[in-house]
Amino acid sequence: MANRTGTYMAFDGLGQTDPTKSDFKYYATIQAWSTNKNIDFKFTNSHEKTYAVRDTSQKTTIYSRIQERLRASKNMLVILTENTRYTGSVLSYEIEQAIDVYKIPLIIAYPGYASILNVDSLSSLWPKSLKDRIDNVNAKAIHVAFKKDCIFDAIGQFHVNGKSPSSGKNHYSRETYVQWGLIE
Repeated sequence: MANRTGTYMAFDGLGQTDPTKSDFKYYATIQAWSTNKNIDFKFTNSHEKTYAVRDTSQKTTIYSRIQERLRASKNMLVILTENTRYTGSVLSYEIEQAIDVYKIPLIIAYPGYASILNVDSLSSLWPKSLKDRIDNVNAKAIHVAFKKDCIFDAIGQFHVNGKSPSSGKNHYSRETYVQWGLIE
C-alpha cells in the first residue's frame, strides 16, 4: 500500500460545472485555511498527489484517479449538506471505496452547525452508500461541525495510522465544543 499521509476530501458536486453552485465552496474554504499563513491548519491534500481530472473526463479515468488518491489517503473528510444527493453522485462511489476497499476512517463535516451532538438527527443528509455502511456497522466515522478546530482535530486524530473511530456514529462531546468556543 502506498504511503498513506493524505486526507481525501469528498463532497457532492451536484452535477454543476460552476463551483459556486455546488458544495465545492466548502472544499475551497478548507484549501484557504490551509494556505493562510495566519491560520494553524496544515494537512496533506490527497487531491494534490495525483494528476487532475476534468469534468469532461471519462468515468473510468475519474474512478481510476479516485482509487489512486484513496490508496494514498489516511482518512477521508466528507462534507454533507441538505443538497447532498441520496444516490447518483460520484460521492457515493468515493464513500463505498473508502470504507469497503481502503478501510479509511471518515470525518463527516456538516456546514451550518455549531456542534454535532446527535448524529442520528442528521441521517437525512446521508447518501445511501453512507447510511448503509453506518447501519451495517462497516463505517468508522466521526461527525463534526464544519468548523476549523473540529476538522483539524479530527484529521490529526482519526486515520489509518492513528486512532480509528469505534463505529459510524461518533461525535465530540458537548464539553469539547464548549472548549473550542463554538457553543456555551
